[in-house]
Amino acid sequence: MSHQSTLQIGQIVKILKGKDAGQVAVVVSIEDSRFVYIADGNKRKFDQRKKKNLLHLEPQSFISSEVANSLNESGRVTNGKLRYAVMKFMKSTETHAEEKGD
Repeated sequence: MSHQSTLQIGQIVKILKGKDAGQVAVVVSIEDSRFVYIADGNKRKFDQRKKKNLLHLEPQSFISSEVANSLNESGRVTNGKLRYAVMKFMKSTETHAEEKGD
């Protein structure tokens, strides 16, 4: 499988394995062809980003330009921007697939 190279900084991924399975996070850096670092700005802050195997992630088509630009310019991103990116992604998926009521 070579979907690895499709991941980009600022891209939203769904976590498939581990204690965060089912959650969504943002790719904040790319280690090599097998690993990336992810954070969501909420439970997983930028300073405690998680190294994840690409096989345990499901890339989403959503890429946060705010996160990507911030990381490219300064090498850092605020947790607020990460939370905003995740929230924006969640809102965009809600409109596509109507969730059941809370």
